[in-house]
Amino acid sequence: MVRHGSPQKEYSANGRIAILLILLIIIAGAIVTRLFLIQVVRGVSYNLLARKQQQTLQELVPQRGEILVQDRYKSSSLAAVEGGGGQQAAGAGADPLATLHVAMRADNYQAVAINKSYQLLFLVPKEIKDEAERAKIASSLSLVLGVSVESITEKLNKADDPYEPIAHKLSDDQVAKIKNLNLKGIHFVLEGWRFYPAENFLSHTIGFVGFSGNKQVGQYGLEGYYQKELSGAPGLLEAAKDAIGRYIFASDYNLEPARDGSSLVLTIEQNIQFEVESELKAVVEKWSGEAGTVIVMEPQTGKILAMANLPDFDPNDYSKVKNEDVFRNAAVEKLYEPGSVMKPFTMSAGIDSGKIEPDTTYTDTGSVRIGGYTITNAAEKSYGLSTMTKVLEKSINTGAVFVQRKIGPDVFRDYVEKFGLGEKTGIDLGGEVAGNFGGLKRGSPEINFATAAFGQGIAITPLELIAALGAIANQGKLMRPYIVDKIIDADGNETETRPVMVRQVISPDTASKVTSMLVSTVNNGYDKIKLKGYDVAGKTGTAQIPDPKTGGYLDSSETIHTFVGWAPASNPKFIILLKIDKPKGINFASNSLASSFANITRYLLNYYEIPPRE
Repeated sequence: MVRHGSPQKEYSANGRIAILLILLIIIAGAIVTRLFLIQVVRGVSYNLLARKQQQTLQELVPQRGEILVQDRYKSSSLAAVEGGGGQQAAGAGADPLATLHVAMRADNYQAVAINKSYQLLFLVPKEIKDEAERAKIASSLSLVLGVSVESITEKLNKADDPYEPIAHKLSDDQVAKIKNLNLKGIHFVLEGWRFYPAENFLSHTIGFVGFSGNKQVGQYGLEGYYQKELSGAPGLLEAAKDAIGRYIFASDYNLEPARDGSSLVLTIEQNIQFEVESELKAVVEKWSGEAGTVIVMEPQTGKILAMANLPDFDPNDYSKVKNEDVFRNAAVEKLYEPGSVMKPFTMSAGIDSGKIEPDTTYTDTGSVRIGGYTITNAAEKSYGLSTMTKVLEKSINTGAVFVQRKIGPDVFRDYVEKFGLGEKTGIDLGGEVAGNFGGLKRGSPEINFATAAFGQGIAITPLELIAALGAIANQGKLMRPYIVDKIIDADGNETETRPVMVRQVISPDTASKVTSMLVSTVNNGYDKIKLKGYDVAGKTGTAQIPDPKTGGYLDSSETIHTFVGWAPASNPKFIILLKIDKPKGINFASNSLASSFANITRYLLNYYEIPPRE
C-alpha cells in the first residue's frame, strides 16, 4: 500500500517558498530603486561629491581696481619720498600729501585707493583640548588685541569648530607678539583689504569698501557708484588633486581666470584738493562752524577739480564713525537754502528775457509787501534809486523781487528749470539728490516766487548751485559735472569721459553782462577778493536755516554762508564754491569767507600759471 504525504506539510513548504520569492523580489526591487536613485536621481550630486574628493573647485578672487587722482606738477615732497623718506612719510603723523606720494603711479597719477594684504588671526578650537590652555589663550590674546576675554572664550568653547576668526588687519607688531607666545591652535592667513594711503584725503568722494554679509562691497562715493567696474569678476579653477591636496595639472583641468577690476582716473587735481581741504579746515575752525563744503570746477567742461566736506573721516577706519550721516557727501546729498547767491540767476532771467538791463533803475524803499507778507533787505536797509548792478553789489532783496515781478512767475520758473535748478546734475557719484523748487509750481502763491528770487523758500545742493552758476561763467552753456576722467580696464584699454553740454541756458551776451555785474560786485563790495591784474566775478549768500517743524526759520544768529566766484572773469579756468554752516561770531559771508576764497583763487591762478592782464 502506497502512503501519501500530508497535504498540510506540502502546503506549508510551498508557502515558505512563495514568501521567500516575495522577499527576494522586494530586496531586488529595493536594490534597483537604490541604484536608480544613486545613478539617475542623485547622480549629479554624487558625481560632484566624488569629484570633490579628487578635484577642487576654487573661486579666483579678482584684484579691485585702483582709484587715482591727477598730479599736474610733481610737488617737492615727492623727491623726499623717492630719496628714502617713504617710510617716514607713511608713518603716523605724516603729511597726507607726502603719504599720497608713496603710492605714486605713472603718467602723473597718484593712487588714493589701493589693495593691501593684512594678517588675519583665527583659532582652531578643536586643536585646543585643555581648559587651562584655553584660558591662557583668551587672556594672552585679550592683552595684545584689546578684545574682551569673554568674546575669545566664547569662540574657544566651540570645541569641534575648525575656524574661528578673531582679528583682522593686524599690525606687524601684534603678529610678532602673538607668535612669541607659542600658543596652540593659533593661525594666521593673509587677506586682501582696501587701503587708503592718504587717510581722510578726499574721503567723501572716494567712499570706502565695507562688508555686505561676508562680501567686501563698495559703499558711498566712487567705491559704491562704480562697484561693478572696480570689483571685476571672479574666476574659477577646477583641477584634480593628489592624496595630500596638491594640484595635478597634468590631467584635465578647467581654468576661468578672474577679471580684475578697472581703475578710475579722476578729474581731481591732488594739489588743488589738498589746498582747498586745508583752507576749508582753517575757515571752519576759525569761525567754529559745524560743517563746510568746497567745490572747484572747470566751467567749460564740468570737470570737478576738487571736492571736500567737513566733518570728514578716515575710510581705513570707517567703523569708528558713530554717526553714519558723516559718510554722506554734503556737496551732492544735502540740501540747503542758498540765500543771495540766487540773485545772479534772477538777473540772468531778467536780462535774457529782455525785461531789464544792468543799468535799469528802480527806487528801493527798504521793503515790499506781497500777499500779506513784508519783504525787507538785510539789516532793514534802504538804498533809494538803484541800478540792477547795484542790486547785486549791495545784495538788495527788494531789487531781486522787482526783477522777478517784472518777468512774471512763468518766465522766472522757466529759467530756473533751464539752469537745472531743482533737478540732479547727473554727476557720477552715488546718493545725489535734486533741489527742491516745489513752491514754484504753476498757480503757487506770488510770495513763493518773490522769496525764491533772493534764495529763500527753495533748497539746493552745493553741486547744483556751482553747476548752474558755471553756465553764466561759460557763456550761457550748462555743462554736466563729472569726476571720473577715464576708466582703465585690466588690459589697459582706456575709456575717456567726454564733456557734455546739457543746454544753452542764456545767450552769451546775457552771460557776459551778468559776469560784468558780478565783477563790479567784487570790486565794489569785497575788498579782500580784489586781486591786482585779475578780474574776479563773485557773489555771496547769507541764508537763515529753515525750521522743519514750524515752517519758519531757526534762531536768526544761525546762518549758512556761501561764496561762489570764478576767474579770470571773461575766460574762467575755474569756478569755486565755498560754504560754511553755522559760523559763530560773524554775520555775513562777505566777511567770513572772503579771505579763504581769495587764498584759493590766488593759489589756482598761480597753479595754472595764468598771467595778469596788462
